[in-house]
Amino acid sequence: MELIANREASVRLYTRTGDAGETGLLGEGRVRKDALRIEVVGSLDELNAWVGLAGTATDDPWIREILESVQRDLLAFGAQVADVRGEGQTHPKTASASAKVDDLERAIDRADADLARLGRFILPGGSEPAARLHVARAVCRRAERRLVALTKQESVAQGLMPYLNRLSDLLFALARLANQRAQVPDTIW
Repeated sequence: MELIANREASVRLYTRTGDAGETGLLGEGRVRKDALRIEVVGSLDELNAWVGLAGTATDDPWIREILESVQRDLLAFGAQVADVRGEGQTHPKTASASAKVDDLERAIDRADADLARLGRFILPGGSEPAARLHVARAVCRRAERRLVALTKQESVAQGLMPYLNRLSDLLFALARLANQRAQVPDTIW
């Protein structure tokens, strides 16, 4: 009980400010939780959680390193989308999405280098790490669709759409690599 009492004296986890269905954006007061910008932030958060879950299923240190880097990027990009003032793009932890696309492409090339070329669609699944990466890929595509919808209405950080597009490719390549390393063949559709 003492631990709980000490926590009470510090900062509480709950604020009660969202109980009426609103949340705060950086620099713009309160908005409804179903606002499109909040949908994008939430999609990036969900994607981040799925990428983290995928990382727990692999023993491959390179894949884990890539996924942790992606998680850091997604957290930064979520903050950028939530910051309507545009100040989030200058924070040291929120590097430009455009600058990160090259990193993703290098990782895709490395993952894809030893994989057999695909001429047909495959079913998501196989080994557990691959299946989790495929779920993350599908969530990434949804986040990308929500971002496209937002860009029709509002300005967002440059480079985020190419980043998400490339990230889904990376997650696909990593899923195939995870299957190969687990000696589980991809299932052709």
